[in-house]
Amino acid sequence: MSRKIIQNLAETLSKQVKHFNKTEAECLIRLFNGLLGEQTDRRVGLGLDRSKFRNILHNTFGMTDDMIMDRVFRAFDKDNDSYISVKEWVEGLAIFLRGTMDEKIKYCFDVYDLNGDGYISREEMFHMLKNSLIRQPTEEDPDEGIKDLVEITLKKMDYDHDSRLSCADFEKAVRDENLLLEAFGTCLPDAKSILAFEQHAFQEPQER
Repeated sequence: MSRKIIQNLAETLSKQVKHFNKTEAECLIRLFNGLLGEQTDRRVGLGLDRSKFRNILHNTFGMTDDMIMDRVFRAFDKDNDSYISVKEWVEGLAIFLRGTMDEKIKYCFDVYDLNGDGYISREEMFHMLKNSLIRQPTEEDPDEGIKDLVEITLKKMDYDHDSRLSCADFEKAVRDENLLLEAFGTCLPDAKSILAFEQHAFQEPQER
Protein backbone atom coordinates (compact mmCIF):
# COMPACT_ATOMS: atom_id res chain seq x y z
CA MET A 1 0.00 0.00 0.00
CA SER A 2 1.57 3.29 -1.05
CA ARG A 3 2.04 6.16 1.36
CA LYS A 4 -0.55 8.27 -0.45
CA ILE A 5 -3.18 5.51 -0.27
CA ILE A 6 -2.47 5.02 3.45
CA GLN A 7 -2.83 8.77 4.11
CA ASN A 8 -6.10 9.00 2.18
CA LEU A 9 -7.48 5.94 3.95
CA ALA A 10 -6.40 7.34 7.33
CA GLU A 11 -8.18 10.61 6.59
CA THR A 12 -11.40 8.81 5.65
CA LEU A 13 -11.29 6.46 8.63
CA SER A 14 -10.47 9.18 11.17
CA LYS A 15 -13.62 11.02 10.03
CA GLN A 16 -15.78 7.88 10.29
CA VAL A 17 -14.34 6.47 13.51
CA LYS A 18 -14.45 8.33 16.80
CA HIS A 19 -11.45 8.21 19.17
CA PHE A 20 -8.59 8.22 16.61
CA ASN A 21 -7.12 11.22 14.81
CA LYS A 22 -5.65 10.98 11.32
CA THR A 23 -2.07 10.29 12.51
CA GLU A 24 -3.25 7.52 14.82
CA ALA A 25 -5.43 6.00 12.11
CA GLU A 26 -2.40 6.03 9.79
CA CYS A 27 -0.29 4.21 12.42
CA LEU A 28 -3.00 1.56 12.86
CA ILE A 29 -3.21 1.03 9.08
CA ARG A 30 0.58 0.57 8.92
CA LEU A 31 0.43 -1.89 11.80
CA PHE A 32 -2.40 -3.76 10.06
CA ASN A 33 -0.36 -3.97 6.84
CA GLY A 34 2.63 -5.27 8.80
CA LEU A 35 0.50 -7.98 10.41
CA LEU A 36 -0.95 -8.92 7.03
CA GLY A 37 2.55 -9.29 5.68
CA GLU A 38 3.19 -12.00 8.29
CA GLN A 39 0.19 -14.04 7.18
CA THR A 40 0.91 -17.02 5.00
CA ASP A 41 -2.65 -17.30 3.68
CA ARG A 42 -2.90 -16.52 -0.02
CA ARG A 43 -6.17 -14.66 0.54
CA VAL A 44 -4.31 -11.93 2.32
CA GLY A 45 -6.30 -9.24 0.49
CA LEU A 46 -9.33 -10.10 2.56
CA GLY A 47 -7.77 -9.08 5.87
CA LEU A 48 -6.58 -10.62 9.13
CA ASP A 49 -7.71 -14.19 9.62
CA ARG A 50 -8.97 -15.69 12.87
CA SER A 51 -5.70 -17.30 13.97
CA LYS A 52 -3.64 -14.14 13.38
CA PHE A 53 -6.18 -12.05 15.28
CA ARG A 54 -6.32 -14.53 18.16
CA ASN A 55 -2.52 -14.35 18.39
CA ILE A 56 -2.80 -10.58 18.81
CA LEU A 57 -5.49 -10.94 21.51
CA HIS A 58 -3.38 -13.51 23.33
CA ASN A 59 0.13 -12.10 22.94
CA THR A 60 -0.65 -8.37 23.06
CA PHE A 61 -3.69 -8.21 25.32
CA GLY A 62 -3.17 -11.31 27.46
CA MET A 63 -6.45 -13.03 26.62
CA THR A 64 -6.54 -16.78 27.20
CA ASP A 65 -10.18 -17.84 26.88
CA ASP A 66 -10.73 -19.45 23.47
CA MET A 67 -14.49 -18.98 23.49
CA ILE A 68 -14.21 -15.28 24.36
CA MET A 69 -11.42 -14.68 21.82
CA ASP A 70 -13.61 -16.22 19.16
CA ARG A 71 -16.48 -13.91 20.14
CA VAL A 72 -14.17 -10.85 20.10
CA PHE A 73 -13.14 -11.83 16.57
CA ARG A 74 -16.82 -11.92 15.58
CA ALA A 75 -17.47 -8.55 17.24
CA PHE A 76 -14.69 -7.01 15.11
CA ASP A 77 -15.72 -8.91 11.96
CA LYS A 78 -18.88 -6.89 11.31
CA ASP A 79 -19.59 -8.31 7.83
CA ASN A 80 -19.07 -11.94 8.96
CA ASP A 81 -16.68 -12.81 6.13
CA SER A 82 -14.20 -14.48 8.56
CA TYR A 83 -11.58 -11.80 7.94
CA ILE A 84 -10.98 -8.46 9.65
CA SER A 85 -10.61 -5.70 7.08
CA VAL A 86 -8.59 -2.55 7.73
CA LYS A 87 -11.81 -0.61 8.42
CA GLU A 88 -13.06 -3.29 10.87
CA TRP A 89 -9.61 -3.25 12.52
CA VAL A 90 -9.67 0.52 13.15
CA GLU A 91 -13.36 0.59 14.13
CA GLY A 92 -12.95 -2.36 16.49
CA LEU A 93 -9.83 -0.96 18.14
CA ALA A 94 -11.57 2.39 18.68
CA ILE A 95 -14.01 0.70 21.09
CA PHE A 96 -11.52 -1.89 22.36
CA LEU A 97 -8.93 0.72 23.36
CA ARG A 98 -10.85 3.95 23.88
CA GLY A 99 -14.56 3.19 23.86
CA THR A 100 -17.07 5.14 25.96
CA MET A 101 -18.98 3.23 28.64
CA ASP A 102 -21.99 3.03 26.26
CA GLU A 103 -19.85 1.54 23.49
CA LYS A 104 -18.18 -0.93 25.84
CA ILE A 105 -21.54 -2.10 27.24
CA LYS A 106 -22.84 -2.80 23.75
CA TYR A 107 -19.57 -4.49 22.73
CA CYS A 108 -19.45 -6.75 25.82
CA PHE A 109 -23.11 -7.66 25.43
CA ASP A 110 -22.49 -8.65 21.78
CA VAL A 111 -19.51 -10.78 22.84
CA TYR A 112 -21.55 -12.55 25.53
CA ASP A 113 -24.64 -13.09 23.37
CA LEU A 114 -23.17 -16.29 21.96
CA ASN A 115 -25.94 -17.12 19.48
CA GLY A 116 -26.71 -13.53 18.50
CA ASP A 117 -30.40 -13.63 19.46
CA GLY A 118 -30.29 -10.40 21.46
CA TYR A 119 -30.27 -12.08 24.90
CA ILE A 120 -27.76 -13.70 27.21
CA SER A 121 -29.49 -16.92 28.23
CA ARG A 122 -28.95 -19.13 31.28
CA GLU A 123 -27.14 -21.64 29.03
CA GLU A 124 -24.83 -18.96 27.61
CA MET A 125 -23.98 -17.73 31.11
CA PHE A 126 -23.28 -21.28 32.22
CA HIS A 127 -20.93 -21.92 29.25
CA MET A 128 -19.01 -18.69 29.72
CA LEU A 129 -18.70 -18.95 33.50
CA LYS A 130 -17.67 -22.60 33.28
CA ASN A 131 -15.08 -21.63 30.72
CA SER A 132 -13.64 -18.73 32.69
CA LEU A 133 -13.54 -20.26 36.17
CA ILE A 134 -10.60 -22.37 37.27
CA ARG A 135 -11.83 -25.75 38.35
CA GLN A 136 -10.73 -26.95 41.77
CA PRO A 137 -9.71 -30.63 41.65
CA THR A 138 -11.41 -31.30 45.01
CA GLU A 139 -14.86 -30.19 43.94
CA GLU A 140 -17.44 -32.95 43.69
CA ASP A 141 -19.48 -31.43 40.89
CA PRO A 142 -18.20 -28.04 39.73
CA ASP A 143 -21.27 -27.67 37.47
CA GLU A 144 -23.50 -27.30 40.53
CA GLY A 145 -21.45 -24.35 41.78
CA ILE A 146 -21.62 -22.73 38.34
CA LYS A 147 -25.41 -23.22 38.19
CA ASP A 148 -25.67 -21.46 41.56
CA LEU A 149 -23.51 -18.64 40.23
CA VAL A 150 -25.79 -18.29 37.19
CA GLU A 151 -28.82 -17.97 39.50
CA ILE A 152 -27.05 -15.35 41.64
CA THR A 153 -26.09 -13.43 38.49
CA LEU A 154 -29.64 -13.53 37.15
CA LYS A 155 -30.99 -12.32 40.47
CA LYS A 156 -28.63 -9.35 40.34
CA MET A 157 -28.88 -8.45 36.65
CA ASP A 158 -32.25 -9.67 35.31
CA TYR A 159 -34.39 -6.61 35.99
CA ASP A 160 -37.44 -7.69 34.00
CA HIS A 161 -37.42 -11.22 35.52
CA ASP A 162 -37.67 -13.18 32.26
CA SER A 163 -34.78 -15.52 33.18
CA ARG A 164 -32.43 -14.07 30.58
CA LEU A 165 -30.51 -10.82 30.13
CA SER A 166 -31.55 -8.32 27.50
CA CYS A 167 -29.18 -5.53 26.48
CA ALA A 168 -31.29 -3.16 28.66
CA ASP A 169 -30.87 -5.47 31.70
CA PHE A 170 -27.14 -5.72 31.10
CA GLU A 171 -26.76 -1.95 30.67
CA LYS A 172 -28.71 -1.15 33.85
CA ALA A 173 -26.71 -3.69 35.88
CA VAL A 174 -23.37 -2.36 34.60
CA ARG A 175 -24.35 1.26 35.26
CA ASP A 176 -25.28 0.33 38.83
CA GLU A 177 -22.09 -1.69 39.27
CA ASN A 178 -19.29 -1.08 36.72
CA LEU A 179 -17.43 -4.25 37.69
CA LEU A 180 -20.20 -6.29 36.03
CA LEU A 181 -19.10 -5.04 32.58
CA GLU A 182 -16.93 -8.15 32.14
CA ALA A 183 -19.00 -10.44 34.35
CA PHE A 184 -18.80 -13.43 31.96
CA GLY A 185 -15.15 -13.28 30.92
CA THR A 186 -12.40 -10.81 30.03
CA CYS A 187 -13.08 -9.34 26.60
CA LEU A 188 -11.49 -5.90 26.98
CA PRO A 189 -7.80 -5.11 27.53
CA ASP A 190 -6.57 -3.76 30.86
CA ALA A 191 -5.04 -0.29 31.16
CA LYS A 192 -1.47 -1.62 31.10
CA SER A 193 -2.04 -3.55 27.84
CA ILE A 194 -3.73 -0.53 26.24
CA LEU A 195 -0.81 1.72 27.15
CA ALA A 196 1.76 -0.77 25.84
CA PHE A 197 -0.16 -1.28 22.58
CA GLU A 198 -0.63 2.46 21.98
CA GLN A 199 2.99 3.26 22.73
CA HIS A 200 4.02 0.61 20.21
CA ALA A 201 1.40 1.48 17.58
CA PHE A 202 1.59 5.27 17.75
CA GLN A 203 5.32 5.78 17.78
CA GLU A 204 6.60 7.93 14.96
CA PRO A 205 6.84 5.85 11.76
CA GLN A 206 10.39 5.40 10.59
CA GLU A 207 11.18 7.17 7.35
CA ARG A 208 11.93 4.61 4.70
